[in-house]
Amino acid sequence: MASVRAATAQDAVTCAAIVAGLSDFFTDDVPGKVRSDLRDHGGWVIDDAGGVVGFAIVQRRGMRAAEILWAAVAADRRGAGLGTRLVNHVLDELSADGVQIVEVKTLDPSAGYAPYDATRAFWLARGFIQLDTIDPLPGWPPGNPAAILAVALAPTR
Repeated sequence: MASVRAATAQDAVTCAAIVAGLSDFFTDDVPGKVRSDLRDHGGWVIDDAGGVVGFAIVQRRGMRAAEILWAAVAADRRGAGLGTRLVNHVLDELSADGVQIVEVKTLDPSAGYAPYDATRAFWLARGFIQLDTIDPLPGWPPGNPAAILAVALAPTR
């Protein structure tokens, strides 16, 4: 059975490999960003059958806000509920730590790129709502408008 745990430095290589296996969703520079962001910000992994099959990296934006910088599940494990379990765990952990709003950026529907339809649907199903579209988003490739999504968490403190 899959379990979620805090990511360690040793997970960085596996997380980068997961991203490298999802070329429809991530550019070639993202595996390096994942490795450095995991080191700098931390995150969680979902482990199933003895290996990491998904991850989420989170950057705190203050005492009450955070951003999920990266989240992915290995290509051959997508659609099995692992991403849902992972993100629900991350949101619960953040809420317990006093976070009240969580942001995520993804490709906006105006880009017309079909692989991201399921990605946006995933976030919307977790309660995220689209707050804005930014085009161009600094650091993103031209022609890739960013959808800024956020979810409010119930305060636990």
